[in-house]
Amino acid sequence: MAWLSDAVEPPGRVELSSGHHLRPIRADDVAIDYPAVMGSRERLWAKYGAAWGWPPATMTFEQDRADLARHEAEIAAHEAFNYAVLDAAERELLGCVYVDPPEPDSPPGTDAVVSWWVVDHAVGSDLERALDDLVPRWLADTWGFRRVQYAP
Repeated sequence: MAWLSDAVEPPGRVELSSGHHLRPIRADDVAIDYPAVMGSRERLWAKYGAAWGWPPATMTFEQDRADLARHEAEIAAHEAFNYAVLDAAERELLGCVYVDPPEPDSPPGTDAVVSWWVVDHAVGSDLERALDDLVPRWLADTWGFRRVQYAP
């Protein structure tokens, strides 16, 4: 799906003012992704459950790995992007940022559908504020997006 301008080269790493960073997620991040997702599952389900059916209460470690492998393949093909929110040492995954192509029912002229989350213990933190500040500017300045649908 060719939804990005040829001039857009999605970044490999993005620094946050909180000392954390974003980078494209990989299947081998499962050891830090699974506890982050399942530890915040109820809040994530309230946000994404109706739209994506994610994360299911019964999701296994291997199912999460398969999901991350799918994201990794989408990133490589420039179809959709999932950025992990990581601590400096990449020992803890603290959330994700999703940058997806517009949906068929997106408003006309929509450049992308974007969403992000942080783990429960980071809600209201400097990390969450840094993400909330960075993402809209990053989408405009780096990706060149002018009309973003924030969903779900």
